[in-house]
Amino acid sequence: METYDVIVIGSGPGGYVAAIRSAQLGKRTALIEKYATLGGTCLNVGCIPSKALLDSSEHYHQAKEQFSTHGIGVGALSIDFPQMISRKGDVVNQTTAGIDFLMKKNNIDVHHGMGAFVDSHTISVTPLKADAYNLAAKHVIIATGSKPSTLPFIDIDKKRIITSTEALSLAKLPKSLVVIGGGVIGLELGSVYARLGTEVTVIEYMDSLIASMDRSMGKELLRSLKKLGIKFHLKTGVKEVKAAGKSVTIKADNKKGDELTFKAEYCLVSVGRKPFTNGLNLEAAGITTDERGMIPVDQKLRTTQPHIYAIGDVIKGAMLAHKAEEEGVFVAEIINGEHPHIDYNLIPGVVYTWPEVASVGRTEEQLKAEGIKYKVGSFPFKASGRARASMDTDGLVKVLAHAESDEILGVHMIGPRAADMIAEAVVAMEFRASAEDISRMSHAHPTYTEALKEAALAATGDRALHV
Repeated sequence: METYDVIVIGSGPGGYVAAIRSAQLGKRTALIEKYATLGGTCLNVGCIPSKALLDSSEHYHQAKEQFSTHGIGVGALSIDFPQMISRKGDVVNQTTAGIDFLMKKNNIDVHHGMGAFVDSHTISVTPLKADAYNLAAKHVIIATGSKPSTLPFIDIDKKRIITSTEALSLAKLPKSLVVIGGGVIGLELGSVYARLGTEVTVIEYMDSLIASMDRSMGKELLRSLKKLGIKFHLKTGVKEVKAAGKSVTIKADNKKGDELTFKAEYCLVSVGRKPFTNGLNLEAAGITTDERGMIPVDQKLRTTQPHIYAIGDVIKGAMLAHKAEEEGVFVAEIINGEHPHIDYNLIPGVVYTWPEVASVGRTEEQLKAEGIKYKVGSFPFKASGRARASMDTDGLVKVLAHAESDEILGVHMIGPRAADMIAEAVVAMEFRASAEDISRMSHAHPTYTEALKEAALAATGDRALHV
């Protein structure tokens, strides 16, 4: 039986990064993955393929709606949807192959098969077409991720009633799609199909979109997505979803109590994700899960067994790939006797619609609930020269700063390249910068990031220059 210093179960962003960092620190490391390819949900059926389709659909939308304004004539446009799906597959293959390379480069042993605890130091690996075998570990990192959630009365058949996984690989472009859930995944995929001409309807139980983010972001995103033709029904609770033949019928009650009926070719159920620990046999290791199926951990991400750690979507906190990566590095360094740190308040969140939405730190709603006095500064992209040049004038940047110290408490933005721009806010907040600090920094002109400077100026005494 092979013995390792560290065994990582699950090869998503948290798992493979934990394995790489462990190997960099001189630990004999193994990675167990039940599927044939590495990368987990994110690389195979999540972050990477969805961004590929988002980019393809945005290119088409720009060609259809904006190219003529730029003086570009393209003639009759057409959509080769199978080619879009094929390109998405190529991107996934290239990315997962890159993880294979990184495992070899770092001398990490990869074991393909279902990993399960025999006891707290022994892991059984059961390959798809071979006999099971055992591995011994001094330390174990559980990084098995999550899977799509559903509602008790919905039977996901993966044919007409689908999850994000199936939505990324449809055989043909649907004429109509109902999305249950106005969160990140539902809106990203809904926007993909709306740009390509699908009639998209979003049903959301809450009274706003992307409810976990600053409320102003949801309002702005709603306005923008309506321009794509997406229809929204907020404060509407779905109560029945039935597939019959080549269509799905959805029944829901709106805020007035009226029953609404929707019919579409497909219904995408996007009501969140839940931890995936099935088959791990956690009980054999002396580990239990909480009422939400999550693995309880301490501040060092240790489970009830101090040599067994858990990271990513199987523990509390935002289900984000980059959060899992930070935790993977954190745990590897803890095992090595180091003293790393993660500030969960500074883990950014992003919605990859267009315009993009990005956020870090406290929302206005949180600051009000906590009784913290704050200042607000905002700047609209319609006042940005760079945004006008690229015809991306939807959205704004909002800076929240402490009323007395001026320390930046939160930054929220919806607009072009917000996913990339939020990094500046993360850096600033990591070093406890004030809004004044950002306002005094020189930002290249013309750039989208000037909007952040202007918002910071607005937060420090209404000093914005270009609005």
